[in-house]
Amino acid sequence: MRHFLSTEDWSRDELQALIERARRYRESPQGDALKGKSIALVFFNPSLRTRTSFDLGAHQLGGHAIVLDARGGTWPVEFEDGAVMDGTAEEHVKEAARVLSSYVDLIAIRCFPKFENWTAEREDPLITAYAKYATVPVINMETIVHPCQELAHMMALQDAIGDVRGKEFLLTWVPHPKPLNTAVANSALLIASKFGMNVRLLIPDEVYRLDQRYMGAAERFCAQAGSSLTVTTDVNAAYTGAHAVYAKSWGALPFFGQWDDETPYRAKGAGFMIDEAKMAMTDNAVVSHCLPMRRNVKIADAVVDSPAFIGMAEAENRLHVQKAIMETLANGAEP
Repeated sequence: MRHFLSTEDWSRDELQALIERARRYRESPQGDALKGKSIALVFFNPSLRTRTSFDLGAHQLGGHAIVLDARGGTWPVEFEDGAVMDGTAEEHVKEAARVLSSYVDLIAIRCFPKFENWTAEREDPLITAYAKYATVPVINMETIVHPCQELAHMMALQDAIGDVRGKEFLLTWVPHPKPLNTAVANSALLIASKFGMNVRLLIPDEVYRLDQRYMGAAERFCAQAGSSLTVTTDVNAAYTGAHAVYAKSWGALPFFGQWDDETPYRAKGAGFMIDEAKMAMTDNAVVSHCLPMRRNVKIADAVVDSPAFIGMAEAENRLHVQKAIMETLANGAEP
């Protein structure tokens, strides 16, 4: 039995095989790969694309999705071993995961950090506990990484620019009114480096470096592919000659959960919105965002509404890649 928790645990060939399977589903959406099978979709956080695409994807493959709202529609869950459950949690994940496993063939979890203690939350404790105690495959619908989004993004990149190996990939921090999870940024770093792109990370200050787990993984993948990873605060250097630009905002980990102290550093990125002037420095780059996206805060209207924006294709690809993932895990097949 295999889980899909992070692309770090899957080889590039395996991930490419999932993308190719997703392309077949894009051409022929209906199938019976999940006939007689079911998936529990457990949401600890809101969703639009993830919930819709997983639910519809299971249906189109002949399966059945059970959507569980863990913010109020199910019992609060404890996940720490040895916990004295005298607080709000009514059920331990040991029971929850095993019971769900006896009902369904797959379990998918969406659970963002609580923004309290990064040292603890970087271990991804909830989904890790589900994977430990479940007896069916577990899929990550976004925690501190977002592997389904990664595959959808890489599929869109390949469709737009062809072979991505050796191409210049810019992951840029962009403004947002509040600090956000680093999940999509972590994932963009992982997938671009694993697929052999030269990765540029543009941040307004060194405090916005991503967790060393993902920085280190990206360095390792780049070394294996013969590509490079560069971190810079220089906007012009980051955009010049880029072939792909990916926008994401995230909170600075040194101030995790103490965001007032982050304010002066966040102000340094006030001019980081992606606009026509920045895109003009690229090598006719495509640009994308995972969505939802604040127009004219993260990316200017003129860029979003241009042919360079592939965010809608990336969003559609979520449906296709998740079908490929569900089929592969539910049937114990090779990617």
